[in-house]
Amino acid sequence: MPLLSLCWYCIFQALILLVVANGAPVITSKLLDNRLMSPMDNGLILSDGYRLFGSSKTWRGFFSAILFSTAASILFGFEPLAGVSFGMLTIAGDLLASFIKRRLGNVESSRARGLDTIPETLIPLWVLKEPLALNYIEIALVVGLFFLCEEFFSPILYRLHIRNRPY
Repeated sequence: MPLLSLCWYCIFQALILLVVANGAPVITSKLLDNRLMSPMDNGLILSDGYRLFGSSKTWRGFFSAILFSTAASILFGFEPLAGVSFGMLTIAGDLLASFIKRRLGNVESSRARGLDTIPETLIPLWVLKEPLALNYIEIALVVGLFFLCEEFFSPILYRLHIRNRPY
């Protein structure tokens, strides 16, 4: 498949949806501070001595990802259910990464290059490839582009006091 025959608009839409779904919990956290901050794992500690997900995975972040993803998907002309699904799947990928990081003994909010971005990007793109009109090559390209954006923009967002950590 020639590079020019890729659906660049579809790739752009997918990247924006990923930015919105991943950015919504961060922005909501800044706006609401500690209000409405209930951890999704309810403080559950597993037999390995680590939390199921950690205190930074909150219901507030989950619902904000769904709300903002739905709004963005409607603006792009997708069905609202696609936006709801996108937000839920993005957070599911993020929870999977947090679960794996806790099982590996990584402290909460620690950096795990690749693991921090791949599940939360690959899962929604893979499951929603048809409504997003993405093929497998475009999915791989979006995952790679989002990883690079995360690497580049996270330190900038940290310096702007939007993120709590430079990664």
